[in-house]
Amino acid sequence: MKILVATEKPFAATAVEGIKKEIENIGNQVVMLEKYTDKQQLLDAVSDADAMIVRSDKITAEVLDAAKQLKIIVRAGAGYDNIDTEYAKGRGVIVENTPGQNSNAVAELVFGLLVFAVRNFYNGKSGTELKGKKLGILAFGNVGRNVARIAKGFDMEIFAYDAFCPASAIEEAGVHAVASQDDLFKICDIVSLHIPATAETKGSIDYKTVAQMKKGGILINTARKEVINEPELLKLFSEREDLKFITDIKPDADEEFAKFEGRYFSTPKKMGAQTAEANINAGIAAARQINAFFKDGCTKFQVNK
Repeated sequence: MKILVATEKPFAATAVEGIKKEIENIGNQVVMLEKYTDKQQLLDAVSDADAMIVRSDKITAEVLDAAKQLKIIVRAGAGYDNIDTEYAKGRGVIVENTPGQNSNAVAELVFGLLVFAVRNFYNGKSGTELKGKKLGILAFGNVGRNVARIAKGFDMEIFAYDAFCPASAIEEAGVHAVASQDDLFKICDIVSLHIPATAETKGSIDYKTVAQMKKGGILINTARKEVINEPELLKLFSEREDLKFITDIKPDADEEFAKFEGRYFSTPKKMGAQTAEANINAGIAAARQINAFFKDGCTKFQVNK
């Protein structure tokens, strides 16, 4: 079997070594396509691939049509909105993700950004502390749970809302479950977003939602850019001089947000999974899932059933 590792943003060298070792140990071939600059390179490379490992690479209908032998794609990471999962399903291609492999890396970044924010971006002026602040976690999956774990070390008061996670499970983790997304924004000093980009969530973080935050509120997004309603958030920021917005996904309206000096920060590129550990964990997990699929037909992590 030919397994294509197609990564415009490459894996770390150690991760590549681990991927090759896992796949070649059962007699399959690994082909690397790294730092490609043209879609045609991807189309050519995938034409005879039986499986693919990707990161944030766009796997569109055009790519899937070019992949005549493709049976499985594994996204090394949790989010998979870069893959046309429905079209893949129609072509009989299984799509999987590797949930949990990047979660600690993202959660640690949340607190790196939060300390930066509450200390006024280290501008020399007096800031505030995280201790005792009310932290709201929107979506209590792998990342949300890790955020809660770290927040306990900061002695924060932690709240969470997840439409798909029972309140009892949230409470069992030592976190206050709230009844709605609106309640989370009304109660908390800081709201950390961990929702996927779906038809229901895209643009859902809008004027009405964020305006419910108390004075001095901080919105932090390490999830997906698409969940933010940028025009409405810009309007709110022009009216509320007390709010801060921190993100590791540069908004389309980055230049407009940047005008709110001292209240907005975006990392130059998405940094959530950019640790050596997360890179290695996700890559090797993807390789093992492909091996399990070809060996035993295992589709435990399939996302396009």
